[in-house]
Amino acid sequence: MAEGILGLGSSGSNGLSQELIDKLKKTEGKAKVEVFDTKLEDWDKELEKIDEINVKINELLSAVNKFDLYKSGANAFEQVTASTNGTSALFDAVDVGGLLPGTNTVEIAKLAQKDVYQSNVLKDAGGNNVNKDAIVPDGELSISISGTQYDFTTNGLSYEELAEEVNKNDKLTASVEQVGDNAYKLVIKSTQTGEENLLTMSGLDLGFNDADNHTLTAQNMEAKVDGVDYNVSSNTITIQGNLKMTAIETGTSSISIQQDNSAILPGIKDIATKYNELLTMVDEELYAADSDISDTGTLKLIMNSIKNSLFQSYGPGDDLNIFNYGFSLDKSGMMTIDDEKLGEALTNNIDEIKAMFIGVAEKPGIGTYLKEYLDGLDGFDGLMSKYGESMTNKKLELEEDKKTAQETLDEKYTQMSLQFASYTAMITQMENSFGGMKMMIEQSVAG
Repeated sequence: MAEGILGLGSSGSNGLSQELIDKLKKTEGKAKVEVFDTKLEDWDKELEKIDEINVKINELLSAVNKFDLYKSGANAFEQVTASTNGTSALFDAVDVGGLLPGTNTVEIAKLAQKDVYQSNVLKDAGGNNVNKDAIVPDGELSISISGTQYDFTTNGLSYEELAEEVNKNDKLTASVEQVGDNAYKLVIKSTQTGEENLLTMSGLDLGFNDADNHTLTAQNMEAKVDGVDYNVSSNTITIQGNLKMTAIETGTSSISIQQDNSAILPGIKDIATKYNELLTMVDEELYAADSDISDTGTLKLIMNSIKNSLFQSYGPGDDLNIFNYGFSLDKSGMMTIDDEKLGEALTNNIDEIKAMFIGVAEKPGIGTYLKEYLDGLDGFDGLMSKYGESMTNKKLELEEDKKTAQETLDEKYTQMSLQFASYTAMITQMENSFGGMKMMIEQSVAG
């Protein structure tokens, strides 16, 4: 005889447990939720690969930047070396690209200098030495510079406070200097060098007008640069349009500038190396059966544009092509260079190589053209920027879909738990009722 309902009388309702619900939920979760974890893992792998490709693109960009017409500083064809003689002047150039080969000779006759006055040793009315905190005798100190007179009323000021008042004028500098163990002087200077910064001191008698206290007289620098006379207020001048010369002492110095083409060949070879590395990485994704890249079309478009930049013709007549100067491609598309042939072209036809790689505004060269393209990949409308936006949106969609799937699954099994609880109560009630009936039947049979 069958017993119970769902095993009547056997407490079959216990089979409708939370453990059963959890097992069902876990099984369905693998199919409907965990699938998004796999897709998010694939997204991470794709992002890692795209970042690696981006690194290679930026390495190529760095290589071609040396051949950009608009490069900040000197490009590979504008490098120079310089040697100097003498100690009377220092030379510097922020942008060596504008320097012309040759020798510049500088003869320094006079250095530009400030106007400087010192007071006598500061004393009180009794003739005792005082320091910077002592009160200045009442009166007015007047200082004229560049046609302007500055007046300072000293009533109640200490020497230090008087110096601070003077320093409020950008043409003047003042300080109280300790010149001995117990001796202080008020020193006043013009801020700038040159004859136009001569000072005239009057008013308060602190000894400024004693001849020995005019310690330095403002004057211009006087020099000859390649025979050209200079008489200027500063010790630094710009010559040759881009070369900064700073006079250090009187005497003669020279600087010799030579063209330096040693960076051109290594720079060109670096472009080929970085191109090959990028091509290898991209080809691995384009032809791999299990590539992590979902949008290989974008990579193919980028590589085709780079190849077009490298392999098209340049120059005023559009007749300069890298394959005429020692470049070639092997069967896998890798770029190779015949160093001897390219080196010979750099020796005998450097203007052609420069036109091909640098170009001019009307006819940009390889470096200029490719630099602009590679720069643009990460720009507002660049392919890599759009790829990045697409990946960001894709991740957001995956995360939202996973969240929705999880919420749907949770809701379904919450409802199932409630239904199971209801079914359990019903079955338990029915089994209890059947238990009484079973007892009556057994008593009847026994009688």
